[in-house]
Amino acid sequence: MSRIYLSPPHVSDRERELLLDAFDSNWIAPLGPHVDAFEAELAAYVHMPYAAALSSGTAALHLALILHGVQPDDVVVCSSFTFAATANAIRYVGAEPVFVDAAPDTWCMNPAFVEAAIQAEQRAGRRVAAIIAVDLYGLMPDYDALTAIAERFGVPLIEDAAEALGSRRSDGRRAGSFGRCAAFSFNGNKIITTSGGGMLVSDDEQLIDRARYLATQARQPVAHYEHTDVGYNYRLSNLLAAVGRGQLEGLEEKIEQRRRTRAAYEEALGHLPGVQFAPLPPDQSPNHWLTCVTIDAAALGVDREAIRAHLAADQIESRPLWKPMHQQPIFAGCRVYGRAVSDGLFADGLCLPSGSALNDSDRQRIIERIQATPGMA
Repeated sequence: MSRIYLSPPHVSDRERELLLDAFDSNWIAPLGPHVDAFEAELAAYVHMPYAAALSSGTAALHLALILHGVQPDDVVVCSSFTFAATANAIRYVGAEPVFVDAAPDTWCMNPAFVEAAIQAEQRAGRRVAAIIAVDLYGLMPDYDALTAIAERFGVPLIEDAAEALGSRRSDGRRAGSFGRCAAFSFNGNKIITTSGGGMLVSDDEQLIDRARYLATQARQPVAHYEHTDVGYNYRLSNLLAAVGRGQLEGLEEKIEQRRRTRAAYEEALGHLPGVQFAPLPPDQSPNHWLTCVTIDAAALGVDREAIRAHLAADQIESRPLWKPMHQQPIFAGCRVYGRAVSDGLFADGLCLPSGSALNDSDRQRIIERIQATPGMA
């Protein structure tokens, strides 16, 4: 049987056409017309006026922290239930991540713990320099509450929207339009990909101009190479930007395909005892990047690992939910406010194959394999 991956790239002839256009134009360097167009098109899609195309979502987060003046020994309040890149960027600038637990209704950063963390850190005399909120698996946290907290304490809010391009709220606001700025990822497993790449978006033109400057080795606008700041090689290639433009054109269809996959899983598996799907908040339309479930082993008769191993034996990739940052060895000793929700999700959660190229036959094969897990009630 052919292997089914968790969330593989899904490309079309349109991406090939634009890539060849970039190649034939000889704009191969990390600048060019496709970079400019990709920035403009993605900014328009997420309803933000300015964007800088970068080499990765991690680069976008790193620059966001620099641009907001985060210094060594500062504190950054961060989601614990996330991928390591979010917290790694905090360490890049020498700051200390302080983790907060997830909310059960969104699986994203819990505003109550954010407020508690800021108050406790400030009482201890530590400077809270930023908040990084993560849009998880296409879901968004309560940004109204987080924005109010950030404003009350005078702390900049940064949105890590790496997993949520295309998600939106019922009021029309899209992922990437919250906070002082937002970071996107176009890694190979994301809903659209440029192989590797990212974007920083903001409504602050000067911030994005400064991001482009720092991302291009902070070169001064003179004939020779003059540098007054430490810079980074973080700009996106014109070739990859061309691929991104083609991917963005097909984003809405990709979202619809992933929605259908979740619906198929829910119809076939939602009645099983102990199987719970990720929440769907009534005020959100997520991009369904990954369809995720939690497994109550006592009710179902098998645990998450049994299902994952049974799928793997049939060349079907699934994956545990994110291991919380407060459980990661590299962040041992970091302070954490709340942990029960994140710990429970990691212990019992599973990401199911969700690629936008899945067909009915693929979905049926996955469903039947799950249903046939030995020991299932």
